[in-house]
Amino acid sequence: MKNVLTLTLAATFMATLTGCASSQTATSSTAKETKTYKVAVVKQLDHASLDEIAKAICDEFDAISEKEGVKIEYGDVYSGQNDQTVLQQIASQVTSEGVDAIVPVATLAAQTMTVASDGTVPVVFAAISDPEAADLTGIDYVTGTSDALNTKQIMEMMLKANPDMKTVGLLYSKSEANSTKPIAEAKKYLDEKGIQYVEATANTNDEVKQAASSLIASKVDAVFTPTDNVIMAAELSIASDFMNAGIPHYTGADSFVRNGAFATCGVNYTELGKETADLAYKAMKDGMDATGYKGSYEVMPGGIITVNTEVSEKSGIASDTFKDFGDVVEVETSEE
Repeated sequence: MKNVLTLTLAATFMATLTGCASSQTATSSTAKETKTYKVAVVKQLDHASLDEIAKAICDEFDAISEKEGVKIEYGDVYSGQNDQTVLQQIASQVTSEGVDAIVPVATLAAQTMTVASDGTVPVVFAAISDPEAADLTGIDYVTGTSDALNTKQIMEMMLKANPDMKTVGLLYSKSEANSTKPIAEAKKYLDEKGIQYVEATANTNDEVKQAASSLIASKVDAVFTPTDNVIMAAELSIASDFMNAGIPHYTGADSFVRNGAFATCGVNYTELGKETADLAYKAMKDGMDATGYKGSYEVMPGGIITVNTEVSEKSGIASDTFKDFGDVVEVETSEE
């Protein structure tokens, strides 16, 4: 009797285990595992423009995750501190971690990440003014967005505000690939119009301050700076000097204007960041061909005129002076 009872209990226990196993198998087979992508977002350095772009990229990754039911992990945004050695260290780290995509922001970061990837991971860059000159085209695993500047339009804005303009200051860094083409375009335009120009170049914050002072001393009528990361990083420290001297500073991005420059006709960097994130997701999910820009890039539309109201009031140049050039957005100086 005891043996019969033992066998009965054992059979019951085994049936119970079998039932649990079947239930677990059914549950695991029906549960849908969330797809996870790992992305490294790498800024060339810290300043308002690149910060805005990086934030927009991360915000869009969050939005995509929610909408698509996936998980995009990007962790902390890396900063190369405008130092190629630091960028190379970051590149070595992120490639060894097996990320699914690298999103570099600005030219030097993009160039460094492209070399480090060597085709092992997609590189989707953001805010490269001249991808061809930066050797970032014709590479199967590279694409991204360009904030190519409409230099002619900025020159025309200057003349609209001051038809009697005699001399323009060109403030930029020779180390910035972004500045090469627009500075050449500015010189050509000014030569054709018979307007003189004075060049002032710099590679550090202190040099930028000195260069700005030299242009003020030269009594230029206006100053032009393209999408130059070195000058952007120092904009807050020179903006008041230009404003107090009555010299409007025209620049290549709205982030300059928010930091105290006068006006720009650049692209919207928040929209650029969002589009860059969308391209990166397509590249990770369906391959580089799905982006539509494999080995090429997308040029973001411009036409947004941003004017600093404080500088406008000080200079006496009203914001609506530029209404024929596009939609005018007024901003005030901030340190963000």
